[in-house]
Amino acid sequence: MSDAKEREELEALARGVRDFDGVKRKRAIRDLVKRLGNSDRVGSRTIMGFGEDAAVLNVDNDTFILLAVDGIWGRLLNADPWWAGYCSVLVNVNDIAAMGGTPLAMVNLTSTRNREICGELGRGMEDGVKKFGVPMVGGHLHPDTSYDALDVGIIGTVKRDSVIVSSGANPGDLVLVAIDLDGQIYPSYNLAWDNTTKRTPAEIKRQLDTMVEIGEKKLATAGKDISNPGTLGTLGMLLESSGVGALIEVDKIPRPDVEHMTLEHWLKMYPGTGFVLTVENEEKGAECIDIFGDAGITASLVGKIDNGKKLRITNGAETATVFDLSKEIITGITHKE
Repeated sequence: MSDAKEREELEALARGVRDFDGVKRKRAIRDLVKRLGNSDRVGSRTIMGFGEDAAVLNVDNDTFILLAVDGIWGRLLNADPWWAGYCSVLVNVNDIAAMGGTPLAMVNLTSTRNREICGELGRGMEDGVKKFGVPMVGGHLHPDTSYDALDVGIIGTVKRDSVIVSSGANPGDLVLVAIDLDGQIYPSYNLAWDNTTKRTPAEIKRQLDTMVEIGEKKLATAGKDISNPGTLGTLGMLLESSGVGALIEVDKIPRPDVEHMTLEHWLKMYPGTGFVLTVENEEKGAECIDIFGDAGITASLVGKIDNGKKLRITNGAETATVFDLSKEIITGITHKE
């Protein structure tokens, strides 16, 4: 393949990720966060607020409370209400795990006048609760809305010296991507990689506990669970929060052997179990890879953090910029200037 062709393909991949709806829809966060001002700092309990997968609240000398909420993307809910209910549990549990925490309980806000959709959302949540072992302890139902929506909030705990934040990446750190590749594209929603429905609750707990162990051993400087923006979009949010850039070797990102699935499609995928981390050195990276591997998760070191504010990708010969965070935003939330 010619250098020009390789460059063209890499630029197309960068553009495809940058223009992905799962990324672009995050931009609206900035406007609301700006309007909320310092609302997350009212009182004296907030350790970390806006911009993290979960807020971190001080409770006592040993424990922090983690608090998060996720709304299910309407595109997913319309495609498969059962899957939406199931994923409402999955995404919230992953938010707590991404911080190195242990989930305790959830509540839901369900909005629909359609009894069949309501039933499927409830069935999906019930199945998710059984699979992930986290109770749904209450909620609220709007039975007369003109739209269908599902939002779930979650509370968890984490040891105060074990929190993994989004904003801790530093120049020189290495980037690690960890994904459970033993799954399939979900039949009715092709942006979801389903590895969890075939897993037992014990296997899933072991996978989620990997992040608890990584947090307690202080192996990661930063981390996030891979969500709607996909692998590179999620990494972009971590870089934005940390005020840094990175160069990523895309061929090193863990990827399943699935016929006819392009690299761009995979990078836009929401994996049931997937995390991006930064680590100080190869030794800590290797320890993380072993921890993930013991739980059936494939992990690789894929790049390096730098002083710039660009997320760049390379195929070894050519380089393309996915996000230039000195000129554009993903969420607009930055903890380091």
